[in-house]
Amino acid sequence: MFYHVKELQFNARVSKPDPAFASLLLEQFGGPNGELAAAMQYFTQAFAMRQPHPDKYDMLMDIATEEFSHLEIVGATIQMLLGPINGELKDAADKAEIMQLLDGKDKKESFIHSAMMNPQLLVLSGGGPTVTNSQGVPWSGTYVNANGDPTVDLRSNIAAESRAKIVYEYLMQFTDDPYVKETLNFLMTREVAHHQMFEAALSTIQPNFPPGVLQGDPRYSNSYFNLSNGADAKGPWNEGKSPGLGETWQYVEDPFKHVVESNGMVDHGPRGTDRTQESVEKKDKEMSKERSQQVKKAVPSGENQWCEYPQNGQ
Repeated sequence: MFYHVKELQFNARVSKPDPAFASLLLEQFGGPNGELAAAMQYFTQAFAMRQPHPDKYDMLMDIATEEFSHLEIVGATIQMLLGPINGELKDAADKAEIMQLLDGKDKKESFIHSAMMNPQLLVLSGGGPTVTNSQGVPWSGTYVNANGDPTVDLRSNIAAESRAKIVYEYLMQFTDDPYVKETLNFLMTREVAHHQMFEAALSTIQPNFPPGVLQGDPRYSNSYFNLSNGADAKGPWNEGKSPGLGETWQYVEDPFKHVVESNGMVDHGPRGTDRTQESVEKKDKEMSKERSQQVKKAVPSGENQWCEYPQNGQ
């Protein structure tokens, strides 16, 4: 169950209202890389981890709950940046003072432009946060990636934290408010912390590459196709050993010719690798049995109970 503590995790403050930046900050409230998306992703992923991977369940629920805390921080900051707008919009009988705060034609036109780009912020919400991105696009469940395998989900989370961090970096360039920058810096740094937590959790699962169970066909796992014209670039992604499987990259200079000569890759045999189709099939069976038994052993086939009361001997 959830228990709400009214104090924010971080002491969010603003120096003065800034409706324009409040609209930008909505990106981290209801955008695809925002706090709500992260919270829902980790929260959703955790259910499949509960019994077969209780340690990952605990971590995912802890981080998901922290992301909800960050959502509250972002929402509070947006509300403070909007300042007296909510009250001014309630002043229906007289001319709202909000336009008087916008001295000069340029400021008024800029404010009106912002409202046109994201009208929900003022017209529908009355001057409060909306579950949208900075352009007014509604939050969507399609932002959530949950695939039921920790070697996949943890990698999705590492990527999610990376995207969230860079958005905060960009946002910090659009405000001069030192208090707001303090808040954004805290939130950005927590993305760094979570990134490391997910990497550490992934490292406890061995082997964890390739993601999932099946090991991949050795005929195709180390081929690099030169599918662009012009100057070619070489690096550890197409020469030397591959980082995951330790195979030697096979650089295919003329992909079209190679595809034709190999009968549409059907006759393309393993090259630059010690793996064979037989060894891969054996590994697939071993991994399938191991991962399947791990889940079956943890999940009862009959009566089941999510948790015991009390827990941890309390």
